[in-house]
Amino acid sequence: MDLGAIINSTTTAGNTHATKETKQADEVKKYGVTGRTIGQAKLSENAKKYYEELKSKYQNMDFILVSKDMKEMAKANAGSFANPHKMVVLIDEEKIERMATDEQYRKQYESIIASAQNKLPELKQSLSNSANVKGFGMQVNDNGTASFFAVMDKSFKQQADKLEKQRAEKKEEKKVAEKKAEKKEREEQLEEKRLERKDKQDVVITANSIDELIKKIEDYNYSQMADTVKTDAEKYLGTRIDFKG
Repeated sequence: MDLGAIINSTTTAGNTHATKETKQADEVKKYGVTGRTIGQAKLSENAKKYYEELKSKYQNMDFILVSKDMKEMAKANAGSFANPHKMVVLIDEEKIERMATDEQYRKQYESIIASAQNKLPELKQSLSNSANVKGFGMQVNDNGTASFFAVMDKSFKQQADKLEKQRAEKKEEKKVAEKKAEKKEREEQLEEKRLERKDKQDVVITANSIDELIKKIEDYNYSQMADTVKTDAEKYLGTRIDFKG
């Protein structure tokens, strides 16, 4: 073989190798996605296309894509991403990547999402009777299951306590001089605000199914409403419900 043939052969082999490397690089290239994300979530071109199809298929849900390095953070703080109007679906980029290429895996996890969607009317009906629900959602787990959560606002109980306190204050004000009453009221308002800031927090209720979530929400509402009509002594004797699943 002459020198020209050797050079051509080497060049062709080099181009073939370069083309293969370029193709592999294109296959693993990740792109940003539209919609809500946690962390720097990105998907391959295939997965990105599938993710858009998934969101379109379940339009009554609010999908949030979670980056691989933020999975544990999202799990620990799932309640902070709740939506009061749509069920939030926290799902990580690794699952979407696999769902885009693995049909069996895709069917398994889509069935979880579909099941939750079918239960939405029942859940929303239950939530309509709970004015203190700030949001709800689900997290798709690694073991082929889902966890559900609802964020409850404690302020409705605080408002009931505040109204009861105000009624008592009005009776007291009639018995004291106007100036003294005004001073007392200002002091109590400042103290009340301080206590509200200290006690103000959301309660996150978690469950392994929507039926269980509905039951826990009802139990929570009942315990909170019952607590507002108890005396101080009775409140100390009350029991606490574990809402952490």
